Formats: sequence, structure tokens, C-alpha cells
Amino acid sequence: MPSEKGKVLSIVIPTYNETENVKELITRLTKSTKDAGIEADILVVDDESPGSEKTRGIIEELATQKHPCRIHCRKKVEGRGLSSAVLLGFSMAKHPTVLCMDADLQHEPESVPAVADPVLKGEAEFAMGSRYTAGGGFGFEWSMLRYIMSRGATMLAWPVAASTDPMSGFFCVTKEALARGEKQINPVGFKIALEVMVRCRCSPIKDVPITFMDRKEGESKLDGKVMRHYVEQLIPLYWDKFGVLLIVFVFMVLVIGLLLLNTTFRMITR
Repeated sequence: MPSEKGKVLSIVIPTYNETENVKELITRLTKSTKDAGIEADILVVDDESPGSEKTRGIIEELATQKHPCRIHCRKKVEGRGLSSAVLLGFSMAKHPTVLCMDADLQHEPESVPAVADPVLKGEAEFAMGSRYTAGGGFGFEWSMLRYIMSRGATMLAWPVAASTDPMSGFFCVTKEALARGEKQINPVGFKIALEVMVRCRCSPIKDVPITFMDRKEGESKLDGKVMRHYVEQLIPLYWDKFGVLLIVFVFMVLVIGLLLLNTTFRMITR
């Protein structure tokens, strides 16, 4: 049956060995969407792992209890990685509006209606759950190093992505917008939200405040190696957004730099 308010939403959750979280996640998602009058289609895309069979069993049992959930278990030969799992989930989604969130409960299920709201109302093509917009924040003590790395990554992405928190991974978009750039989206990597925002030319984009919670299980993968890969992923996005203008800008910076060096050298050698 359609929801009373006519709002429909497909929620795609990429998982890898998330057996400890999925039952609580689906239970809370079912309640939060139902309370908001949203007809939800919850799709778990699980990459093959030691916990895959247990995860499948949990989801299938929840489905028999009237939770609107289903699961696609992806074998290694079908592909790996977060971004490709999300894109696969979007292609399998039932509804024209899709939302992506993590399975580790750092993205609160109760925030899903708010993150989806601007897109469901037609006020935005893309909505991002943001820790750094007014009203957003953290539900735990984050280390200064991780905070600096996160903020630095946000600053690097600012010229190509009109969001205060492109690293959050909690976002909602229309399938219509996805169709504009789906062939250009890089399925390798982990910052799929950035790829979608830039490649699909999403506009308008709206940030929605969220509280980013501590993960229930597992550890953060945010480290120097991840940041290096992030920068490598940003380079083609800059090119996609600015093209020849980027070359002109870099050339101008080099010229100005050389002129400053030349002026400094002359002053020193006088």
C-alpha cells in the first residue's frame, strides 16, 4: 500500500561483514520512515564476506516480519567496493528517489526522513546529510587529527561540490539526476556522493544537518592512504568540472610563481 502522504523512497545500504548492525539498523529505519509517512524500499547490497550468509538470514527474517527490506548478495566475481555497490543498488531500486547511507549506525536511521525531505518535496535534486552545516555535529568525541583531515578534505572538494560535508556519505538524489551522468561516474573508490554531485551536474544541492554518531562495530578507515586516494579521485572531478579553465588556472599560477621568484631573486642579488 502507498504511504498516506504519497512519499516513496528507496534506501540503499552497502554492507561488508555488518552482521552486528543490520538488525538494529533495519528495525530503526522501518520505524523512522513509517512515522514520517514514507513508503520505504530498503535494499542491502552485501559484498561477499565471512558474514554474508548471516546477514542474508537476518534480512530475510526481518522481511517476514513486515520490514520493507531485501538483500542482494554480490559475489566477488560480480565486483567489489563501496561505490560500485551503491550504483548497483541504485539501479535495482524500486522508487524514483534513492538514498544512500552506511550500515555502521554512524548515520542515524532517524535522520533519513530529514535528509530525503528536500528531494522528495522537489526543493533539491541532491541532499547531503552534513556534520558541518548549522545544527549538525558529532555525537561523540572525535580526535583532532581526524577532524582536521575531514575538514581539509571538505575544503579540497569545495570548488567542485557545493556541500559543506561531501565526505559524509549520507545523501539522497533522484534517478532522473543520476541518469544524466551515470556513464561517467567512476565506480572505483569510496566517495560516491562526490562523483554523483559532479558528474550528474546536480542542482540545486541542499545540506541537511545530521548528528554523526560513533560506530557500533569496526574501525574508521580514515588515514593517510585513504586521503591520498581521495585526492587522486578529486583530480578527474576538477577536470570534469573546469576542463580547459583548469589548465589556464594552473598556467597562471605557475607564471605568477615564476615572476615572484624572479623578483625575489633580483632583490637578493642587488
